[in-house]
Amino acid sequence: CHTSGMLTPNGKEYAQKIPREELTHLILKLLQAWKEPLSHFNQHIEHHQELPDDSLSKAKQISNMVHELKTGVEKVTEKMQSMGIISNSLNGMASSEGTSLSINNEANMMSDSDFIHCFRRDSNKVQSYLKILKCRIVPENSC
Repeated sequence: CHTSGMLTPNGKEYAQKIPREELTHLILKLLQAWKEPLSHFNQHIEHHQELPDDSLSKAKQISNMVHELKTGVEKVTEKMQSMGIISNSLNGMASSEGTSLSINNEANMMSDSDFIHCFRRDSNKVQSYLKILKCRIVPENSC
């Protein structure tokens, strides 16, 4: 996977030990790392005439969801900063980090099934990290 080089905690117990700010940073890095590869993947599958319209639609939907999720996490980050929950050290990070050329080239050379496997893996990580972050920010959720 093109994100394999990113240091991410192995398992929930390790992720729970990471400070909120670092966890938020990690979420944004993972989401940003998928922005460009998903765009290329969408372009790639559009040229496959044999794919059903449903598959094309799902791929575009996933790409849009990643973009919306990244935007949502950035808004939550801004709110957390304004409330003093985390510092402002994350400013500007999301637009510049995670988009290195080598990562994007590696993602472009993966087979479709590998690409989807890696995307699913990273999506599960982001989902887990967001749950942990939510529990830390809103402890009354009884997590």
